[in-house]
Amino acid sequence: MPLLAEPASLSLTIDLAIAGLAVGSAAALSGIGLVVTYRATGVLNLAQGAQAMVIAYLLRELVVVWHWPVGLAAVLCLLVIAPLMGVVLELGVFRPLQRRGAGPAETMVATIGVFILLTGAVVLIWGIGPYADAPSLVPSTPFTLPGGHAMRLDTAVQLGVVLVLSVLVALVTRYTPFGLRLRTVVDDRRLAELSGVNAGRVSAVGWAFGSFVAGLVGVLLAPNLLLDPYGLSLLVMETIAVAVAGRLRSVGVAVAVGLGLGIAGSELTRLRPGGQILPLVQAVQSNLFVIALLVVVLLQGRLGSGAQAPPARAAAVGRGAPERAVVAAIACTVLLLMPLGFRGGDLRNALQVPALALVLLSVVVVTGYGGQISLGQAGYAGMGALGTALFMSGKVPGVTAMPAIPALLCAVLVTIPLGLLTGWPAIRRRGLALALVTFAVGTAMSRFVFDQPYATTDLHLDRPGFLADDRAFYTAELALLALGVVIVRNLHRGRLGRALTALRDHEAGASAAGLNVPWLKVFAFLTGAGLAALGGGLMGLGDRAFDAATYDPLQGLLWFATVVVAGADSALGAVLAAALLVGLDAGTAQGVSTVVVGALALAIGRMPGGLAGWVSRLGASVGADASATLLESPAQLSPLGERVRARIARREAAGQARP
Repeated sequence: MPLLAEPASLSLTIDLAIAGLAVGSAAALSGIGLVVTYRATGVLNLAQGAQAMVIAYLLRELVVVWHWPVGLAAVLCLLVIAPLMGVVLELGVFRPLQRRGAGPAETMVATIGVFILLTGAVVLIWGIGPYADAPSLVPSTPFTLPGGHAMRLDTAVQLGVVLVLSVLVALVTRYTPFGLRLRTVVDDRRLAELSGVNAGRVSAVGWAFGSFVAGLVGVLLAPNLLLDPYGLSLLVMETIAVAVAGRLRSVGVAVAVGLGLGIAGSELTRLRPGGQILPLVQAVQSNLFVIALLVVVLLQGRLGSGAQAPPARAAAVGRGAPERAVVAAIACTVLLLMPLGFRGGDLRNALQVPALALVLLSVVVVTGYGGQISLGQAGYAGMGALGTALFMSGKVPGVTAMPAIPALLCAVLVTIPLGLLTGWPAIRRRGLALALVTFAVGTAMSRFVFDQPYATTDLHLDRPGFLADDRAFYTAELALLALGVVIVRNLHRGRLGRALTALRDHEAGASAAGLNVPWLKVFAFLTGAGLAALGGGLMGLGDRAFDAATYDPLQGLLWFATVVVAGADSALGAVLAAALLVGLDAGTAQGVSTVVVGALALAIGRMPGGLAGWVSRLGASVGADASATLLESPAQLSPLGERVRARIARREAAGQARP
């Protein structure tokens, strides 16, 4: 074996490394923005991908539609609109949360709300169709480096911007008064404020810079991609791996990891195995950042604070609680029975409501009852749908083709153990670290299973004959949903449910009380996986096809935010949330539901317990006011009653006057 590589092989290695710098420099830029924002504000900006996407759309609108010069449009988008967006988010969303002392989990829900709101707004304004005409700030003209290797001009400019920003951040942080204030805020925000540092101004600058970098990433990546509301957002979100590798603190590490992963992904294109393994290798090469995110989060184990899920308690208070629960149950029943009178497309759209409600119930069990943040339930729903199709199509090795109902049951049983993919890491992780693990697992399922032809070709997914009619299938879905709601509510009220509530409210206290905390966490994720798989399988049977886009990782973010907004520990809230998501998009325009959910998620800090908690408190306050009015108002007595009360008062006065 030769010790030195052949010249041709070495030359190819260098060429591939140069090509990988394009993606690597974009990931490094994203990492710089995430690290600076986190250091200045304490917030991991999960909405950075959506911000990048919005700025890319705005630049295209100005240049392609309004025919502005590229330079002028870029100056407006990057130096005015993007920083202003960051300042508005800081002032309107995150500063109120910081002043109220909101925990990292509530702040994370707010960033997801921003992500969803921006995505929905783009869908409403520009639609979901991809655009291939995003303008380039720098031409992709190739030039020759010393040694004869070619490099594109836009790649060289991106790399130069990365180096300049890295050096600038280091100099400002270390040698300027603002850098001193920044380090003070990072070390102890409250102490910094007591010493006279304007922490709010530092946070605003951090958000403005992070938003500028997000916009820069968006406009640099868009010309090389099909511009759509989901692809660019998800791609930028995957680059969180480079910031996490630097423990959200080190710009240098984030830049090095970003460039390294870009080069490694390019080098992997040299691997060309034959047979069915080729698509899998290509998937690894194109999703290296997803793998990196999962690896770095699992290795580090903890990020920031170990906060639990956002406040989820929506328990009703006061004498009217049972009555309000009955009213909510009646409202859900009426809402679910209404589609039985629909026809055609309206009934077909309604088929998604009970199925989606089961998926959202899985979030209630994991997050509302168990206090564990899970952003990857869409992956388990997709496994239920794909598993049903595989069993029905006879594509499971050693298993003959099955009818629909046994196939659905087998898919659920196979998916339940897969809950260990998130349940086992949850034993040692909480808060942000757990959220990133679940998101990475859901994304990995989508990229390595749902998008691969070896798993999704030649699938057969149809209903049994007695459920072929939409109305009959909807009735069967309602029966399964009712069974799921009963099981979940009984679980919550039983001994196991009380243990999960103790885990949610105070994990250390639950452990000190003798509860088996690791087992409780795994149980919550296994149960959630089973419910999500059942709902996903019903979604596939309702559509009579497996559509990978239905179980996209971004759907997991939307579903999680919807459950939190509705009331994370409310089983009936999950049903209403499903009806809200399906009904808004079916009755108005696609994207309306994401805008509504995103706007409500931004207000979650002012609505502990979500909409269910807000309604409960409203009813309790009305009941308390009514009770106070009855107690404080004078008694309305008849004339005889007035004379009797006066006589009793005179006797009491006479008795007190005696010695």
